[in-house]
Amino acid sequence: MFLPQRRARVAAASAALTVLALTAACSGGGSGSGQQSADGEPSGEITVLTWRTDLVEDGTFDEYVEQFKQKYPDVTDVAVEALTDYEGEVKTRMNTDEYGDVLAIPGSVTPDQYEQFFEPLGSQEEMASTYSWINDKSFEGQSYGIPVVGNVQGIVYNKRVWEEAGVTDFPTTPEEFLADLQTIKDAGVAEVAPLYTNYKDGWPLSQWDGWLGAVTANPDWKNEMVESDEPWAEGTDYGVVDGTIYDAVAQELVEADPTTTNWEESKRLLGTGQVATMVLGSWAIPQMQAAAEEAGASADDIAYMPVPVQVDGKFHAVAGGDYNLGINVHSDNKVTARAWIDWFNEESGYSESQVGLSPLKDGPVPAALQGFMEQVELITLNPAPEGQESLFADIDTASGIVTTDPKFRQATIDAARSGAKTKQQIFDELNTAWAEGRAEVGD
Repeated sequence: MFLPQRRARVAAASAALTVLALTAACSGGGSGSGQQSADGEPSGEITVLTWRTDLVEDGTFDEYVEQFKQKYPDVTDVAVEALTDYEGEVKTRMNTDEYGDVLAIPGSVTPDQYEQFFEPLGSQEEMASTYSWINDKSFEGQSYGIPVVGNVQGIVYNKRVWEEAGVTDFPTTPEEFLADLQTIKDAGVAEVAPLYTNYKDGWPLSQWDGWLGAVTANPDWKNEMVESDEPWAEGTDYGVVDGTIYDAVAQELVEADPTTTNWEESKRLLGTGQVATMVLGSWAIPQMQAAAEEAGASADDIAYMPVPVQVDGKFHAVAGGDYNLGINVHSDNKVTARAWIDWFNEESGYSESQVGLSPLKDGPVPAALQGFMEQVELITLNPAPEGQESLFADIDTASGIVTTDPKFRQATIDAARSGAKTKQQIFDELNTAWAEGRAEVGD
């Protein structure tokens, strides 16, 4: 049965994939000669860099700082700097020593560069006993970052709309999912669309990638895909994901004109029930709840369901860490910097307020996800084997598909709308291109 949901979060910025350029000023490794170790009592001042401009603007971080200073009265100041272009601005600042004391580790920093920029927080084995998703920012047995929250992947929906259409159980197959969308359409309770693609903005289409791994309950789907010439075959992760998109569009279960969608407007549409469903990560729940309240509807209408596929009678959901907080290796106040990270993850309530999972293995589950978590088994995707970290991206680029580009799925939607290609024709073309990309990279 569907269960009520509740409050708060804005999407974290996606990490850039470019390699950070090192300068002579940053070429030294280790913890820095003469720099303070992370032992002792928190005191003095630190600077914290954040991508969460919204939480700085609304005063949330002011509250965090006051609570932290109450616990550590010898701390005189925590200066929080909100950066709009977080990845770009931090990458530039890391060409000097001045990039704050605490910061989220940019995606542009490669694992072999961690020790040049960040203070080790503990052994990977030790940290993994306390925190989840710690492997993301670890290298050669050392951990350099701790995720601030864990996100799960699934589907955001308006519970009131689904229930008014008479649908009260989670669909267990893509076919049931499509049938439920048809039921909602026939009932006329969603004025705009049973399923909203957000085609025009493009990037929301990448959120369907959150199904990858959950479809087959396989944490190695990506590593195995580089060994396959037919990743868009029936029953595969990509086959189910892109097949469901094609079918939903072909069966006219989406907005009438995908080329006119609007991301910001879509929040209001889902919040008020004019749209029934959107495929987004759990990070989107609070945005939809806030939009519902602003429009005079109820935040309790916004709920979360798992990917509509079961393996061995169970739903599965991919979970992973968000941005990881680390300590600038050049910081003059590593004691207070570490205290801030530990307090933020353990006492601030940030992860629960963002409707995400706590990075602590024994941390609380927010009320909005409790019903969801009771019905799913979490999967953490495995990293690529050593030496093959870029293989998927290399094949993806060589194939010309470029699965990270919204045009990849926009083309599928275009074909489904026009009927210019069948689903099988699209899959055949994708498989052929992927096989050619594998052959090229293999050469």
